[in-house]
Amino acid sequence: MKNVEVYSKKQCPFCDRAKLFLGSKGIAYREIDITDDEALTLEMVQRSRQRTVPQIFIDDEAVGGYDQLARLNAQGVLNRKLGLEETAAI
Repeated sequence: MKNVEVYSKKQCPFCDRAKLFLGSKGIAYREIDITDDEALTLEMVQRSRQRTVPQIFIDDEAVGGYDQLARLNAQGVLNRKLGLEETAAI
């Protein structure tokens, strides 16, 4: 399984959506709460070049926020990035 990290803040609806989405796919992830933590915020910005949350990484590749995650899923790219097997339609 790939290493998934989610930078988030408390009371962030897009962070909650991203975490619920990952959970619904059975994807384990490490949440990095940057609420009131300047050092972690700086780390996130350096890694992603973005200041908004959530910022999601799959094996150190920045994939963006919730909207980008959902777009990758709709395009059929997310499962490949996550190393998940595609199931054949019956």
